[in-house]
Amino acid sequence: MAMETRHEREDTSEGRIRPCRSACRIIIFPSMTKWVSAIIAANVAVFLLQSQPGMVENLMLLPSDVWQHPWTPFTYMFVHGGVGHIFWNMFGLYMFGPRLETLLGGRRFIALYLLSGLGGAALSFLPQYFNVPIIGASGAVFGVLTAYARVWPKDRILLYAVIPVQASWFIVGMVVYSIAGGLGYVGAGTAHFGHLGGIAVGWGYMAWLSRNSGAKKFAERAVPVAPIISESDAMSRWAAIPVAQLHAINRDEVLRLLEKARAGGAHSLSVDERATLDRFSRA
Repeated sequence: MAMETRHEREDTSEGRIRPCRSACRIIIFPSMTKWVSAIIAANVAVFLLQSQPGMVENLMLLPSDVWQHPWTPFTYMFVHGGVGHIFWNMFGLYMFGPRLETLLGGRRFIALYLLSGLGGAALSFLPQYFNVPIIGASGAVFGVLTAYARVWPKDRILLYAVIPVQASWFIVGMVVYSIAGGLGYVGAGTAHFGHLGGIAVGWGYMAWLSRNSGAKKFAERAVPVAPIISESDAMSRWAAIPVAQLHAINRDEVLRLLEKARAGGAHSLSVDERATLDRFSRA
């Protein structure tokens, strides 16, 4: 899966996030971030250890048995049923998580991920799943995908590296598919309503962030692109970025963009690149 993205600038009037049209580009390998790396590492570690006797049984969510294992609505999202199961979940997280973590910050991103997983667990208590073991990070990952689509709805996901689908329509498609699966029409053996729980929490969490008391600060981080009124003003603003205090991954990217700006001027940067520098100049 690759992503074709439209660079976006969000209108935050009344706490809302609205995209604007701009040029497209292809993102194939996003830069890794701290919490995305930690989540993937935790899932892989559990996957490698889950062959130990009794481990899966103690970590999976069995709704009818949750009173004896009250930790399982949390731990189930780190257990997977096979290589393909964990690969596609972690691949989806890798493709969409880093950009969202950079926007939200680590604390809000990990809250989004875990709450989405808990949302998936909540809808796994429906009667048809009550005696069925539930495992997998799908609910949490779908929450991340939905949050991404809410902020950047025009970004295009290249399904099978061929079929372009806007992120917003991808989520609509997954909602329809999950409802059909939950009703038994497609995808037997999957807790489709658990996916809907993650989608609902992802959407609701982003709505809460944009409308709450911290909406102004959130909006400022979601709309980092300042117009270039003066070349010298832009360069001065970016030169003041505290590069030494940045995480190593962010620091390398900022240094690369600063060098590009010095060589070709502020207008040589794309909208997305100026957004990156403006975001860190406000940190």
